[in-house]
Amino acid sequence: MNTSKFATIITAGGTSTRFGSNKLLEKLEGKTVIETVIEKFLPYSFEVVIPAGGDIQQFLADKYDKVRFAPAGATRQESVFNALKVCSNPDYVLIHDGARPFIEKDVICATISAVIEKKAVVVCAPAIDTIKIVDEFGKIKNTTKREVTYHAQTPQAFDFSLIYKVHQSLEAQGSFTDDASMLEALGEDVYIVKGSHTNKKITFREDLI
Repeated sequence: MNTSKFATIITAGGTSTRFGSNKLLEKLEGKTVIETVIEKFLPYSFEVVIPAGGDIQQFLADKYDKVRFAPAGATRQESVFNALKVCSNPDYVLIHDGARPFIEKDVICATISAVIEKKAVVVCAPAIDTIKIVDEFGKIKNTTKREVTYHAQTPQAFDFSLIYKVHQSLEAQGSFTDDASMLEALGEDVYIVKGSHTNKKITFREDLI
């Protein structure tokens, strides 16, 4: 029986500019988006750390025993590192977008199994469109093979000591938009867990329909 300790970081510090209001507080079948996400990960986590402040922290105050808060950073990278510093030294950590409430239980379980074996994994959905690579002028440079092209999603999961060291090493380079790419930049192996296109990120109001 696996006795590894898992923490979950749920990013919730975005501004929701394109949505028009805080999308994490919008209702989804009777619960807010952020509550929906938290409750999907609670069964697998001994703690949930949310880098956020303001209305999110105020709304969630005292709702969940396992939930703790970290300061929201100016970038996603900074927010995640702040949350890693608050974690209580787990064996592994899951990092998930607060705006992805449609994640399925089977994918979470598959991610947990994979990270124990491989130490760094990211949920990805296979590309269904042909992907074009273009230059700065919009001219197509080449076309990638669809069979080897995937859309990166979350959760992304890592051996805790590994991802902490990576964030320490790249703290001064605040331009990374996901944690897997940070490991890639340092030559670390990262593996995919096949996900689903239903695990979409809420960006616009129509995404809630």
